[in-house]
Amino acid sequence: MFAAWPGVETASAGLAPDADEPCTDELVEWADIVFVMERTHRAKLQRRFRQSLKRARVVCLDIRDDYAFMQPELVALLEQKVGPHLRSLSRRERA
Repeated sequence: MFAAWPGVETASAGLAPDADEPCTDELVEWADIVFVMERTHRAKLQRRFRQSLKRARVVCLDIRDDYAFMQPELVALLEQKVGPHLRSLSRRERA
């Protein structure tokens, strides 16, 4: 969803055992920022990938994880909550 933002590379992964793209140490180590929807996701991520999270900042969006994939309401919430972080990151990289 944010892959078209200038200067931003994205990847998506899940923490559930049946995730289509499971989260890995390599993905966590690659990331500058990791966005999670719920606080429980942040806790699970931090427990499972503690050693790999030394560099990445974890941001909890406080969005209930009960939306369908690309549901318009979810897209609007993600744009509202993720956008400022990406704009801030883009400004820092240009400076």
